[in-house]
Amino acid sequence: MVQRILLTGPPGCGKTTVVRRVIERLRDRRLAGFYTQEIREQGERLGFEAVGLGGRSAVLAHVDFRSPLRVGRYCLGLAGFEAIVPGELDRPEGDVDLFVIDEIGKMECFSRVFVEAVERLLNSPVHVLATIAMKGGGLIARAKVRPHVEVLLVSTGNRNDLPEAIATRLPLR
Repeated sequence: MVQRILLTGPPGCGKTTVVRRVIERLRDRRLAGFYTQEIREQGERLGFEAVGLGGRSAVLAHVDFRSPLRVGRYCLGLAGFEAIVPGELDRPEGDVDLFVIDEIGKMECFSRVFVEAVERLLNSPVHVLATIAMKGGGLIARAKVRPHVEVLLVSTGNRNDLPEAIATRLPLR
């Protein structure tokens, strides 16, 4: 059975940390996808960067961007993000042991390229580890109720144990 694990929880609970620790544990596998990291300057969060597991990265959102697409105080820069999505998420299923998506969230779902790529992955027989917003419609809601999907709530109480538990449960080649 295909394993798709979606990690959810409130902001700051450790979802990305769990994903990055799973990536470290599975570094000898064929991984594709991306994780996000905050862009900080002098302790202030200014934006978010998507870091592709293939080595490319792009700023997804920043307070200095000018765009009609906004989430909170951040304006989105979809062109750079959409340039790395196909290389990471549109790979032949036999070439990848695990697709990593951090995250299926409000910012990312503004991108049609991203939404279509995630829908394709969730419709195909591949292994997926993703973080997902706690609330939201569209892709966020649809992903949580798909067959072969397990949604795990990340908390301060379980975030240190989850990486090992997830890495050992994924039925990878």
